[in-house]
Amino acid sequence: MQLSERVIAVVGGDEREREIARLAATTGATVRAYGFPWPDGGIAGVTRAQTAAEALAGADYALFPIPGIAADGTLFAPSSPEPIRPDAALLAGLAPGAKIILGWPDDLLREAAAAHGIELVEYEHDTELMLLRGPAIVEGALQIAIAETDVTIHDAEVGVVGHGNIGRLLARTLVLLGARVHLFARNPVQRADARAAGCVPHPLTGLPERAAGLSMLFSTVPSRIVDEAVLRRLPPASLVMDLAAPPGGIDLDAARALGHRAVWARGLGRRAPVTVGASQWSGVFRRITEIEEKRGSA
Repeated sequence: MQLSERVIAVVGGDEREREIARLAATTGATVRAYGFPWPDGGIAGVTRAQTAAEALAGADYALFPIPGIAADGTLFAPSSPEPIRPDAALLAGLAPGAKIILGWPDDLLREAAAAHGIELVEYEHDTELMLLRGPAIVEGALQIAIAETDVTIHDAEVGVVGHGNIGRLLARTLVLLGARVHLFARNPVQRADARAAGCVPHPLTGLPERAAGLSMLFSTVPSRIVDEAVLRRLPPASLVMDLAAPPGGIDLDAARALGHRAVWARGLGRRAPVTVGASQWSGVFRRITEIEEKRGSA
């Protein structure tokens, strides 16, 4: 589908959004971008805006970053010279009937969008997209684990909290690398699936008891499950890595205070930005196509 009459704004993010903006331009849309690392040679068909407001002015679609919104309400945009806060004032410049497409919004963004009649199109729970970008996230997590530990993954006692899309893929990969993987999940069906993959399954309530034997602990659940009580039971200087969306599943401040190697592994998909950006765009474009088709039939 060609989008020559549409304006797409890509705001915030990292190298993945750079690939998304490039692919968006191939549809014929007017594409403006702000808040992610800009390549020296520019991006064909994409205009670099000077501010987030300039990028969003008159846009029919606003694409916000893959990693989502931080606890303080700002967009993920590590290279932006200033925080990007998608409040009512910033969204006011969008075109009538505009859509914001993103992983997940917080309550403040919901309120700001509602104030202007802007529809939020979420994809955080899109299983297809999560599985497409999952390998890059897992590879990034393993890269960090190798760099931050003094033991091999092979033969290590490793804990994984959560057995959703990323947790399942991570646990299975760790098993293939020779780790003894202890999978902690509330759902008995997930625990049975983990057992079939070679993991040792436990209910979430079993985490404090098993923590003392783990040299690495990964959490994929966006709820504070790995608290100070669990962290105190881990061996000294253990690696604890939070792969969950904000607010995360590990008390990282407590982990650091206890001397653990604490990592909030946010934005791991940027390890392979072309692959992940392309998979993300495929899902975004599918949603835009559906919206345009509905508009055309209205």
